[in-house]
Amino acid sequence: MMNIVCFPSKTMDISVLREILRGGLEKINESGAILIGGHSVDDPELKYGLSVTGIVHPDKVIRNSTAQPGDQLILTKPLGTGIINTAIKAGMADDQSIEEVTAIMAMLNKQAAELMQETVVHAATDVTGFGFLGHACEMIQNKDIGFEINHAAIPILSHAVEFAQMGLIPAGAYRNRDFRSSMVDFHQDVPVWASDILFDPQTSGGLLIAVPENDAAILVEHLRQAGYSHSVVIGKAANSRPGMIFVV
Repeated sequence: MMNIVCFPSKTMDISVLREILRGGLEKINESGAILIGGHSVDDPELKYGLSVTGIVHPDKVIRNSTAQPGDQLILTKPLGTGIINTAIKAGMADDQSIEEVTAIMAMLNKQAAELMQETVVHAATDVTGFGFLGHACEMIQNKDIGFEINHAAIPILSHAVEFAQMGLIPAGAYRNRDFRSSMVDFHQDVPVWASDILFDPQTSGGLLIAVPENDAAILVEHLRQAGYSHSVVIGKAANSRPGMIFVV
């Protein structure tokens, strides 16, 4: 892994950058990867990320496009990080919301990915910038299956609904909606705020996993025991509406 840093050296103390790099290194070590260097530039807006290079055995690739009819869909982290972060930028988030979203974003998907491979897993994806529905659409695009999603089962961060109802929606959510709305059908009883949260771009979101029905409960139990306490079945794959997501 390599650090990528944009830092406003003229307006921000270097101690801030030191703490960012320290936190990044902690997560790199936790993931089992190795930091080999990085690149930094002077930028008026702070940005930090990591470029990753690795290999995987061809027999161990888990694709996002191979879900099967009858599969149960498991989500491992709550949604709403984009909305909460927007509220933080606006100075409207309370300490509880900040602590909760920070803990969720700092939690790696490493152990969840390992646990899902202990059972039968047909498909999986991470849920990040395209939002929950954006990444779910990738799983069924040009396929003979569709997804049925129960919005009431979706785990959501505290106060994300409140902030969404106030209009604290990141611009990325509107772009996600514009790009994928043709593949999503909302039941008339689904509230607007739920649509906003399902399209909300996530930072360090969880995994969306498609597993056979008989294995779903066991995997959810193992995920919760490992600390992914919000893990839950949020829908299923079906061949009744191929290439579409129906949210009820």
